Amino acid sequence: MFIIWWIIVGLIAGFITGKLMKGSGYGALMDIVVGIIGAIIGGYLMRLFGFAGHGGMIYTIVVAIIGAVILTWIIRLVTGNRSRNI
Repeated sequence: MFIIWWIIVGLIAGFITGKLMKGSGYGALMDIVVGIIGAIIGGYLMRLFGFAGHGGMIYTIVVAIIGAVILTWIIRLVTGNRSRNI
């Protein structure tokens, strides 16, 4: 059940990040991967800033989106792939 939770959160966070960052996204599988890695990054940052790691699905998705946006921004910064529709 834990794996399904990560996949659902990753898919939602990756999809929303693709819309927020004004890109075409990476496809369903990569959106899941970006969302899961974003959740890890977001969770680390929240603990670093002193926020509790407890919350429901909405809190988890918001944290994952924050981490996925940061991850996507870093990827675009490194690869030079920036959106043209800003």
